[in-house]
Amino acid sequence: PVPAATLERFSQLLPEDAEIFTPYGATEALPVCSIGSREILSETAAATGEGRGICVGRPVNGLSLAIIAISNAPLALWSEDLQVEDGVIGEIVVRGPQVTAAYFNNAEATRLAKISDPNGGVWHRMGDLGYLDGKGRVWFCGRKSHRLATAAGALYTIPVEGVFNTHPEVFRTALVGVGVPGSQRPVLCVELEQGVSRSWKEQIREELLEIGAAYPHTAAIKDILFHPAFPVDIRHNAKIFREKLAIWAATKLK
Repeated sequence: PVPAATLERFSQLLPEDAEIFTPYGATEALPVCSIGSREILSETAAATGEGRGICVGRPVNGLSLAIIAISNAPLALWSEDLQVEDGVIGEIVVRGPQVTAAYFNNAEATRLAKISDPNGGVWHRMGDLGYLDGKGRVWFCGRKSHRLATAAGALYTIPVEGVFNTHPEVFRTALVGVGVPGSQRPVLCVELEQGVSRSWKEQIREELLEIGAAYPHTAAIKDILFHPAFPVDIRHNAKIFREKLAIWAATKLK
């Protein structure tokens, strides 16, 4: 998803009647959803800063989208009973003409990601978590593989990071877990904006703890680590390598 701040900057360079649309999808299914910059800036951006995830819009025409209960197990056959209620975070699944039916020469990946529909076709498990709101919009809450299993329950990356990213001196944050699933310790890694003095770190840490204390899902996060530059994937140069950050965080907390 495109940050609201980026959309706001681009909007200032365009004519007043222009609008920027940000599609959501994956290699296996594209596009899935779309939303315009006006709706983001006027309605959903504020909710992102309150920890409600990032709104990626409504499903495109001709695509079926559902939210199913979170599970790592393969699901061989589609059933309506797999779905969760609106507002409940689950895994995003899609079916439509733009959805791939299988992975080439990779039966195991196909088994884990595809659900056969008795009425024909397949549902693709996006591996992304999110929920549907009352307006039929999808809210992205992070990757399924990045969710934390703490002693107090599950934590999802995007809703947590959205709260802390509101700090003006913060460029971006990443929630990682240290320890074994079920008793993971939530750690917030922070990359500051360029030019922010290192001497401000302790003050910023206290301010972030104060921001987090205002929301139930972030109040328990007490470990904040500052990283000079997050590791990112070489293909997009934007996706945060949370796995590497988790290893780094574990060494820092020893």
